[in-house]
Amino acid sequence: MPGPLSHLTVLDLSRVMAGPWASQVLADLGATVIKVEQPGTGDDTRGWGPPFLTDKDGNQTRESGYFLACNRGKQSITVNLKAPEGQELVRKLAARSDILLENFKVGTLERFGLDYPSLSQVNPRLIYCSITGFGQTGPRSKQVAYDFLIQAMGGLMSITGEEEGKPGGGPQKIGVPMVDLTTGLYSVIGILAAIANREVTGKGDYVDVGMLDVQTSLLANQAMNHLLTGNTPRRYGNGHPNIMPQQVFACQDGYMVLAVGNDGQFKRLCEALEDTEMLNDERLTYNKGRVEHRDELLGRLADHFARYKRADLLDRLNAKDVPSGPINTVPEVFDEPQVRAREMRGELDHPLSGKVPQVFGPIRMAGCETRSRMAPPLLGADTVEVLKAAGYSDQEIADLRDSGAI
Repeated sequence: MPGPLSHLTVLDLSRVMAGPWASQVLADLGATVIKVEQPGTGDDTRGWGPPFLTDKDGNQTRESGYFLACNRGKQSITVNLKAPEGQELVRKLAARSDILLENFKVGTLERFGLDYPSLSQVNPRLIYCSITGFGQTGPRSKQVAYDFLIQAMGGLMSITGEEEGKPGGGPQKIGVPMVDLTTGLYSVIGILAAIANREVTGKGDYVDVGMLDVQTSLLANQAMNHLLTGNTPRRYGNGHPNIMPQQVFACQDGYMVLAVGNDGQFKRLCEALEDTEMLNDERLTYNKGRVEHRDELLGRLADHFARYKRADLLDRLNAKDVPSGPINTVPEVFDEPQVRAREMRGELDHPLSGKVPQVFGPIRMAGCETRSRMAPPLLGADTVEVLKAAGYSDQEIADLRDSGAI
């Protein structure tokens, strides 16, 4: 089955994480994605290792795990954007594309004549998406940013980590580049909205996504807690500021998570633990009271959980439909029966290693293919093919190579 976006072509000038994550989602959904990379070095993340992929003979390649995580399903061409011939090549490809994705520092592509006002003259139907740390406007717009910096500036680290005064207390970043990833997803949403609008207006559009904007929006309930009260949200470790009980608990042989989300689930928790006193305590009947008596409730539950082996307790809780589960390591995630049943882990054919592991995307559609079958590309592997499709002759391609433009 073709992918739902198989009629679209993406010219991807982005590198590192947020932009490539967005274009990988588009590739998974069937779009033709042409990844433009710097000759010789390519995307910065190609060198972000170890680990690196090993080839069929066990030798280390130049394909880093970081790069392999976010570039599935794309074609790779090399273009020197500083060369006039390279700039003209991008203009020709943009004229044939539906979407252009880039994450250069504000003003860089304008100097090359590759900004939206310039390329929209070449292709009025072009959807042009710019991803930056701070967006195209404002006092920080020309500053460079990375995920770690935005997690700090966007308030995420102030609400992540153990409480002050407790062992390990202090701000923490999340263990994956969450702002990069969510910026990529918001970019896809903006791009698809612009594609839908183009069906009505016949015109392209400019999509401006800033990482700090994304992280600010993701403060979600924590932002609203502040706006309603004026209070500064704080860290609760693994606890939840608004819902109780949601916490990590120690059993006799390991840790687990309890994620009670409503009053009915709390009632069933009390029944599973056979604690009639807690069940009949009117202070704890409703979530508001449980939040107000947070420390007392958590202490009582900790005493209960410490008496059980984890598997036995999870069986009791699952039988009562109380949301709970083990804290899995990454290897344990891929051994989880549900993850295996959904075939989230797989392999794709790769020219160097034979096979390369992949974690597939989560979107499934009944009538369309939503998983790319192409491995992350070798640097420049598709340059000749893409240029020929754009109308370049063998001699013109050779001249571009000799000039250093590709």
